This record gives sequence, C-alpha cells and structure tokens, in this order.
Amino acid sequence: MVSITANGAESERAELSEDDVFEMLSNRRRRFVIHALKHAEGPVEISELSTDVTAWELGVEPTRVTYDDRRNVYSTLKRTHLPKLAEKNVVAIDDEAHLVEPTPALEDLDVYVEVLDSREIPWSLYYVGLAGVAAALLLAVVTGTPIFAALDSVRVGVFVTTVFGVSSVVHYVVGRRTRLGSTEKPPELRERE
Repeated sequence: MVSITANGAESERAELSEDDVFEMLSNRRRRFVIHALKHAEGPVEISELSTDVTAWELGVEPTRVTYDDRRNVYSTLKRTHLPKLAEKNVVAIDDEAHLVEPTPALEDLDVYVEVLDSREIPWSLYYVGLAGVAAALLLAVVTGTPIFAALDSVRVGVFVTTVFGVSSVVHYVVGRRTRLGSTEKPPELRERE
C-alpha cells in the first residue's frame, strides 16, 4: 500500500489484515511488546523490553526483576515473538545493537483491549440495553401509558440524548485508557488494580 505523508512524499506501508492483527495480539507477550513499543519514544533495547515484559508477567516493578527471571523472556522474545512481529513489518530489529524499533505500521495501529471480569458487560451490550430502555420510555410517553403520559416527549428526548452523550464521554475516557501504549502498564494489568 502506498500512502502520502504530511509533506506530500510517498511512502511504502504494509497493510495489516485482520488476521495479522489477531495473530499478533493472540499472545500475551506480543501484546506486552506492542504496548511497550507504542509507549516508548524510539528504539528499545531487547534487554529493557524483556525486563518490562517479565515485570508485567510477574506483577512486580521492573527494578525487582532478576537476571534469572528475565532470561526465559529474553530468549523467547529474541527467537519467537520479535521475528514474528518483524515478519508483519510492525517492528524493525537491529541484531547488532540489540534494539527493537516500532515501524510506521505499528505506530498507525491503534489497539484497544477491553478487559472484562465476570461482573462487567461489554460497551456494545450496554448501548443496546440503553437504546432498548430509551425506546420503551419514548413509546410509553407517546402511547399515553399511565404515569408516563404526564411526561413531555421533548423533555424525555433531551433526557435520552443527555444519557447517550454522557455514556459516550465515559466510553471515550475509558477507551483511551484501554489503548495499547497509552499508559505505563498494559490494559489487561491495569484493570486488575
């Protein structure tokens, strides 16, 4: 895929399919790598990357990660996960300098991770429920159902619009916190706190 940059120059960009994105995100370590690279401001040493991933996996601060803890993660990143991401052209690996750098394809990829526990419902289901309640309320007002007949349909419409507006703002704020690379810890770890 060829795209035009802000200054008008053409640049080659690999287009990621949905399958590519799902494959990259199917592994927790790759999600952690993507999060760390999107959060970083440039190339990252593989040892630093493996320390962060290990810390997230163990639930400790990076300063508490020992060499023995990190060794396995470093090895699997170097042999498996980073080459897979490089194959999809979302990272560039400098083996001599032991650096990993996000490519424009990764920088352009916005990934939101909605982590739900057993008591939560997904936003899509919340909006379906809210729309159902709003439709039932408006129908009750329009048909003159007792108790609801006293309500003014314009005020009910304003109320419903306000509820959807407030819900959308809350969804936007929560959504920004669930985007990979937007905060210090990956979304799936922050949600447990």
